[in-house]
Amino acid sequence: MKPLVIALALLHASPPTPPEKKAMNLVITCAASRQTSKGLPANFTGAVTIEPLFASTPQTRAAGALVTFEPKARSAWHSHPAGQTLIVTEGTGWVQEWGGARQEIKAGDVIWTPPGVKHWHGATADQSMAHLALQEHVEGKVVEWMEHVTDAQYLGR
Repeated sequence: MKPLVIALALLHASPPTPPEKKAMNLVITCAASRQTSKGLPANFTGAVTIEPLFASTPQTRAAGALVTFEPKARSAWHSHPAGQTLIVTEGTGWVQEWGGARQEIKAGDVIWTPPGVKHWHGATADQSMAHLALQEHVEGKVVEWMEHVTDAQYLGR
């Protein structure tokens, strides 16, 4: 009889109150508050400007930046542990994955590079190019930098 009484009491009891949730607020980061930086010579050839747009948070893993390449500028070979999406916003550039052909990219193109794929991207020899770079971190890391792209690789020879 006691199990039946306990079961009936549980059916009529109020559901437990969920733990209080911390309120989330909208966050706006003004453009004037973001500091641009030059691409490090260890990771880039030529004039490259990086404007961080957003960083990962305790709730998210994604980070994004606007990267502008002057003519002849390019990244070193690199890969991303969770992959990378590029959205070309201006100009014309090139992208190449290791072992593949160099490909032209233009404003409006979207490029997905899967996790761990060695690649580079940058402007063409006579035009600048800008892209949004979106990637997620894995254990705090978004990129693995490798050797520089040679002039012959860059020119597609």
